[in-house]
Amino acid sequence: MAIKTSELNARLFGKADKRRATTVQEAQKAASEKAAVIELSVAGEATVEFELVRVAAGEVVSRTSVFAENAREQSFLNELALSDILVTLKDRGQQYPAVGRWLDDNKIEVLDGSRRRMSCILAKQDFLVYVARGINSKHAKFLSDVANAHKPLSLFERGKEMQAMLDRGDVLDQKELAKVCQCSEALVSGALKAASLPLPVLQAYPSVAELGRPTIVKLHRLFFSLSHDEQSQLLAKLGEAPLWQTVDAHGVSRITREVTIIIEDWRESLKPSVKKESPATDLIKGRVSYRRKGDALSINLKKMSDDDAQAILDFIESRLG
Repeated sequence: MAIKTSELNARLFGKADKRRATTVQEAQKAASEKAAVIELSVAGEATVEFELVRVAAGEVVSRTSVFAENAREQSFLNELALSDILVTLKDRGQQYPAVGRWLDDNKIEVLDGSRRRMSCILAKQDFLVYVARGINSKHAKFLSDVANAHKPLSLFERGKEMQAMLDRGDVLDQKELAKVCQCSEALVSGALKAASLPLPVLQAYPSVAELGRPTIVKLHRLFFSLSHDEQSQLLAKLGEAPLWQTVDAHGVSRITREVTIIIEDWRESLKPSVKKESPATDLIKGRVSYRRKGDALSINLKKMSDDDAQAILDFIESRLG
């Protein structure tokens, strides 16, 4: 009976191309060396065998999908947001396999590696993924959450998770959220503001992960200062094409600034800001005050007799006439 090469190697050398990983470091080493099979302890509850599968470049979209509960927003994954791994992937291929589970239709659901998956799609490269059977939803969520440590989630993605915790009643308020998530209340507030923004507003940017709290707070203020109809008009503009692709600038930071300026201009055209008058300055308290704006001067005079009023008018005419 024919035996596999790996089995023959095991008999001859007492070693199979198989790794049992008990720590994160061991799993990472095995993944980097692309062992054919990895036995991995999942959530400390079960040891699962993952086999290495190579999905042809042209089949990545049809044969794989991303776990629905993955915290990472897939619509944010574009060539600029993935630039940190795309260059290496185009040059040398995928260095670290993703992790997934088999579905009933023999397709693969990616639990860890949605960024690598999209990078392979964009770069037209084969996709490497360790796949296992019998991964339940709880273990799938564990693997997906642990994976997000590789690349920090955006404020929007963190905010979505925080809002879900509030909705489920896991925490009472933002103060408790900050303690559970081990971050400041200001960051919690910013993340929740980001999560409340419609996707088209955030998709206008090249890399949502690069949007800091000041930009998020500004966008939240701009968008929610509009009426429902005005919001719809703004979203219609944003829905025409990815705004960042229309900007004549280079680099994520510069494009991000330009996109923010365009959105501010659009918001201003929909609802012009009401400019407040500067407060008047008292010249003689209770009787004379004035306002100066550019080369304009307005004076407010009270308790004026006819003689005083005429004298002042005569002075102005002699001075400016």
